[in-house]
Amino acid sequence: VFPSLAQAQASVANEVYQELGQPSIFLFCPTEYCSSLCSPSPSQSCYLQTIGQELLPGIGVIWTGPKVVSQELSATLLEEVEAVLRRRPVIWDNLYANDYDCRRVFLGPYMGRAPGLMSRLQGLLLNPNCELQANFIPIHTLGAWFRSELGSCAPPDPAGEEVVAALGDSPGAQDGSYSPQEALEVALRDWVAEINQQALEPGG
Repeated sequence: VFPSLAQAQASVANEVYQELGQPSIFLFCPTEYCSSLCSPSPSQSCYLQTIGQELLPGIGVIWTGPKVVSQELSATLLEEVEAVLRRRPVIWDNLYANDYDCRRVFLGPYMGRAPGLMSRLQGLLLNPNCELQANFIPIHTLGAWFRSELGSCAPPDPAGEEVVAALGDSPGAQDGSYSPQEALEVALRDWVAEINQQALEPGG
């Protein structure tokens, strides 16, 4: 019925999206969802070019970066992906994911993401460690990174000033910078406080 897999996927996704009344959030995960799965590259992938052309503009497209688990995300890569998809991507960040290897647990801070990325994204999803308690530092430092991104792109109006003021003394909140080391230290301090609080609770 369809001349290509991409056209089939886009057609079905478009139909479902319209049948649901074009919801404000509707995400599509392409078969080629990272650079390493594209041939020969994201910008020259016939599959992604078709997805970008055929998929309705209100549908968000998921992207994981250069690889399935990407150590770094650059503005240059996101520009290339945005151009071929004709929309800003939704990053599905597998930096902490360990569902493929339960012996791997990453407890470090959120890092390897270039400053100013939020303005190039439609959204960002974090795929956490499978172990609940192992996600305190990842999620805490992701919050610090997001606050720094929000602070650096806040509009110069009273509402924007209120947002920045509400960020408090979070790492990078005031000057728009993000330090993984500083974020880690704050997260560790808060994690110890959380552990001590739980220890004082009945049955702790």
